[in-house]
Amino acid sequence: MEEEIILVNKKDGEIGREEKLKAHKLGLLHRCFSILVFNSKGGLMLQKRAAGKYHSAGLWSNTCCGHPRPGEDVITAGQRRLQEEMGFKCELKEVMGFIYKAELDHGLTENEFDHVLIGKYDGGPVLNPEEAEDWRFVSLERLEKEINSQPEKFTAWLKIILLKLRSAKA
Repeated sequence: MEEEIILVNKKDGEIGREEKLKAHKLGLLHRCFSILVFNSKGGLMLQKRAAGKYHSAGLWSNTCCGHPRPGEDVITAGQRRLQEEMGFKCELKEVMGFIYKAELDHGLTENEFDHVLIGKYDGGPVLNPEEAEDWRFVSLERLEKEINSQPEKFTAWLKIILLKLRSAKA
């Protein structure tokens, strides 16, 4: 059976469950998390999404993202997915949550209440090839320049998260 995700209202209250692909086809608001792992030099670990992903394949994105399972809190879910996708563990802390909606390829829509989780890690990942095909650390300044010059190479949610983080610091 397809993975079930948690449908939520605009205050992140659970209102039901749906199969992941169906929720993305219908653009239903659901709970997710996005992880940004920084090294001690302030570099953000990016992953290049695997070519076989069902949307946004081959695009550069934040370190890891996913959906908590029913009954699973976002920190636990984040630690689980970080291990599954990137092959390492680190402490995670939630820094913000917000709703965004973005039209994706293959007729899919992200309509998510996104919990942004931050971690620190100086090592390299052990990539799960079904999830990610490459990785790198990049400064936020360099990343902003790359996104401005070639926005098509990055996921929609990464661009939105970076804008939210910048405005939160301002």
